[in-house]
Amino acid sequence: MIDGPDTGTLSSTEEVKELGDAHHRPHLFIVLEAHRPLAPPLRLSLAGLDELVIGRGAGREIQAMAGARRLAVRTDDRRMSSTHARLGKLLQRWVVDDLNSKNGTLVDGARTTRAELEDGDLIELGQTFFLYREAIPCDPDDPRVLDLASAQAEVPGLATVLPQLRRVFDRIVPIARSTVSVILEGETGTGKEVMARALHTLSGRTGEFIAVNCGAIPKDLVEAELFGHKKGAFSGATEDRLGLVRSADRGTLFLDEIGDLPAPAQAALLRTLQEREVRPIGGARSVAVDLRVIAATHRSLERMVEGGAFRADLWNRLAGHQIELPPLRARREDLGLLTGAILARLPPEHAARVRLHPRAARAMLRHEWPGNVRELEKCLGTAVVLAGDEGQVGLEHLPPAVQRALEGLKAGDAARQEELVRLLGVHKGNVSAVASEMGKARMQIQRWLKRYGIDAERFRR
Repeated sequence: MIDGPDTGTLSSTEEVKELGDAHHRPHLFIVLEAHRPLAPPLRLSLAGLDELVIGRGAGREIQAMAGARRLAVRTDDRRMSSTHARLGKLLQRWVVDDLNSKNGTLVDGARTTRAELEDGDLIELGQTFFLYREAIPCDPDDPRVLDLASAQAEVPGLATVLPQLRRVFDRIVPIARSTVSVILEGETGTGKEVMARALHTLSGRTGEFIAVNCGAIPKDLVEAELFGHKKGAFSGATEDRLGLVRSADRGTLFLDEIGDLPAPAQAALLRTLQEREVRPIGGARSVAVDLRVIAATHRSLERMVEGGAFRADLWNRLAGHQIELPPLRARREDLGLLTGAILARLPPEHAARVRLHPRAARAMLRHEWPGNVRELEKCLGTAVVLAGDEGQVGLEHLPPAVQRALEGLKAGDAARQEELVRLLGVHKGNVSAVASEMGKARMQIQRWLKRYGIDAERFRR
């Protein structure tokens, strides 16, 4: 049972007053339960609290404790002690204390009896993994507790525990039901096609969802593939072909990597969108189409327009609403959610057997996932096969790149230091801009600068 958002704590108004105008709140996430990876994640705001006790219970539960500003979190983890660890405030910082637990408390893979928490710290209690975030941007009316066990998104791809990403997804619903064109941006593998399918599902359009990888079609065949052709229109045209555009009539045409479309195809696509009709190659007449186009790219189309590589008029036609999907490394809070969604595609009896060894789970949560969700899918797909009938995915079943995430945090510190120096150079020493780009609180950036002995002032000259 999850109690209401204000049980035994400050009211929302008092929280906002306590936090100031920025509305950035400290949060604790249950990211992943290694013994039951299908379990949904949980988000808990720490704003207005002084103490949080975590321990084993009959099921997932949040309880008010004696006195205001104190909560207890319980979860069904047999390797967790009944009162395992305590999070408390010490001079406005959050500290985790182990409460003489049987299996210990780990922070970023290191056993500890007490640790002052930093943004992004991974806390491991039994087989349950928690993520501490120092300052998550929130709205005043965001709930203190979000448990996706009772708040699953109806459409695949639209679930998240991050409040700022939740607001992006919420805006998708009215956009999907309109005729507004959409451009999806983000790194390769961030789930742009999944998002496009969600838009199509929400749109209520009766036609097919047709996905086209613009970069995979030979340049001399792009127009024929998109717009169709008549028999004999060119060498090799042995029959009439409808074309992908007409196949998406009354449905959705998803143009992935649209930046790879050659100039003639861009012009023909613009004409189709303007006139709402298409003329097949070799055809004498145009054919009307009812078309909704969603385009996707991992490159900046705006920069391509500036450089003359993409038509400005086509860009203006397509850019009705832009959605940028963050890389997986920027939404680590959702890694357990995505893992569960991937494993849930297995046959139910197989999915129910899958477990993660804590070392495997720790490696997955430390890995940067440069290939994003696509890399996670391939990783899990192979690991489950290698685990066999036993069902427990061990560290040895993961790709070497994921295993290396456990080699220690020194490499991570070096990469972080290098990234700080790079971004300070880009933003000319503006710490706030660096914090925004890294998705961290400004105070966290200041602490890292102090730890690594980096002087932001020297970048302002």
